[in-house]
This record gives sequence, structure tokens and C-alpha cells, in this order.
Amino acid sequence: MEERRVRILITNDDGIFADGIERLAAVASRYGEVWVAAPDRQQSAGSHSITLSRPIDVYERAFPVKGVHAYAVTGTPSDCVRLGVHNLMPEKPDLVLTGINYGYNAGTDVQYSATVGAAMEAVFQGIPAVAFSEGRDEAHAVTGKYLDDMVQLAVERRYIPDEILNINFPGCPISEFKGILHDRFVSPGCIYTDRYVGEKMENGGIRYSIRPIENADFEEGSDLRAIFDGYISVGVVSNYR
Repeated sequence: MEERRVRILITNDDGIFADGIERLAAVASRYGEVWVAAPDRQQSAGSHSITLSRPIDVYERAFPVKGVHAYAVTGTPSDCVRLGVHNLMPEKPDLVLTGINYGYNAGTDVQYSATVGAAMEAVFQGIPAVAFSEGRDEAHAVTGKYLDDMVQLAVERRYIPDEILNINFPGCPISEFKGILHDRFVSPGCIYTDRYVGEKMENGGIRYSIRPIENADFEEGSDLRAIFDGYISVGVVSNYR
């Protein structure tokens, strides 16, 4: 008897037209029936927020990957998971994938990431979930070569309450790629230390803008150390209780 293909729900925080979600859906479609429910616009750094004070509009959209059912949602990534699970899909998904995020979800940035927040919403709904991220340098060679392996890992992973798998692809060339490191812990550090620079406005107010300072010194065994050393980082992120 033919093995049943899994039902996969995919969302992100970069928006439904982002390149990363298209690449993730293309690979995921090899393993099952794929549904995309993603924000209609950029929603980065939204953490695990949901929409309560206004209605959420949903629009069916054409998607560049054949066979994928896609919806643009005027809500957060966590809204997308909730609507996908309860309203948009004919049956509850077997797996939720989020990403591929434009920018690493590692270190203290994990707590701000709406990609991670959406994956955590999935486990709240009793569904295994995996978040995928890569750097902002447009160097996707490692992602392209190993994304299929990582999606297969996601498909085979069992549900663990309050835990998601967090996978980050390094932005190095294939020639500098060193391998895959599992069981990476979330670094207590961050890629950038944010500082605010103020500028006085004519109306008497002060306008503040972030001027980040890049860091490069991270703990051995951490997600950030793995990424900057040229490894794929695979680790668990647990819900705070």
C-alpha cells in the first residue's frame, strides 16, 4: 500500500512573496501536500504575537510552486498558523515549517523572531514544527544543497510538546562549509548589539534609529558559534514556562 504523504503547512515572517518561502515550499512539496498561509507583508520581529483588535482578511493567491495552495493573510505569522490549522486546510496538518527566514534566528534574536513564534504556535496546537533561517548576505549555496536533507529531518521528527527544531544555514561558500552540528544551544549573545542614535526634529521631538554593532565572539556549542564557523546549526528551542 502506498505510504500517505504528509500534510504540510508553511508560513514565514518575511511575507508570502519572499524568496525563502518559495524555496522551502518547493522542497517540502516532494514530501507531501503543501499549504502556504503567510503574511501579506513584512512581519519580522513580531515574536509570537496574534491579532485580537481587528478582523483578519485572507486572500487566495497564485504561488510559483506547482500544486501548492497559498493564502495571503493580513495578520501575523502566528495568526497564519492558527487560521491554517483551523480554517484554511481541510484537515489538520501533520507538520508546520516556518521560513526560510531572511536573517539568522539564533542567539537572543530567537525571542524576537516571528518565524520562531509561528513554529511555537504550531506546537501549541499539537503539531510538530521546524523553523528555518539563513543569513542576509544572499549566499544560499549551503541552503540550496542541504535544504532537502533538513526538510526530511523535519518530516521524520516526532512531536514533542513545547519544543521546536531551529535550523540555521550558514552564508559561507560550499568550499568553506564544514558540516552539520546537532544539539546546538541558543547562545545568550546576539549577532548585533543595538544602540539608538537620536536626531532632533523641528517639532521638538527626537527621532531614534537603531545603529547596530556586529559581534563575532560566541560560545562553543552554541548556534551562533556553529553558523559563524561554517556549520549548519540544528537545535531545540523550548517554550518558556
